Amino acid sequence: MRQTIFLIPVLSAAVTLAACGSGRPIRYYTVDLPAAPEPAMSIYPVTLLIGHIGGPEILMDQPIAYRVGPNEIGTYQYHLWDEPPVQMLKTSLLRRLRASGKYQSVAELGSSAQGDYVLQGRLFDFEEVDTGNMAGLVSMEFELYDRKDRKMVWSHSYSHSEPVQGKDIADVVSALDRNLTLGLNELVSGLDGYFSVSFHAKP
Repeated sequence: MRQTIFLIPVLSAAVTLAACGSGRPIRYYTVDLPAAPEPAMSIYPVTLLIGHIGGPEILMDQPIAYRVGPNEIGTYQYHLWDEPPVQMLKTSLLRRLRASGKYQSVAELGSSAQGDYVLQGRLFDFEEVDTGNMAGLVSMEFELYDRKDRKMVWSHSYSHSEPVQGKDIADVVSALDRNLTLGLNELVSGLDGYFSVSFHAKP
């Protein structure tokens, strides 16, 4: 009987502490996606497939990451992306290439589409960094594979730290969003340049 009386207040205290800790809301964030493309004539007779986009385990999860010094990376407990950064990158890239109107079609590898080229890549960094001034760091690389000739024909790397204009997590998200847009615009433009030379067409 004494043991039962002793356990009840301990359990009540644990429940109370859990209730106090559950009051903080979780906030979700996303990046800006291009609008759906208007019907347009394609410039290049190419079916482009978006293949695997890899990344470190921390970028395949939803918490927003931050870098502490050169070797340590942490995550925010109550600030999450609405989907993992690797998937956000893939979705945004797919939408931007379709919206460009340059290609006969753009689809994900593994769909029913038969593609001429496969674009695959890796996201290395997508996090807040603070080395005196806060910034949103985005680093990634991509390779274009020619399925007919079975070889890589083009590659592109991007790494940039975009200054954070403020001190809140929302400001960090805005910096990462701007940085991702800059990197994807550069990637899409580079692809356009490659196919322009390959098909002797004006971009």
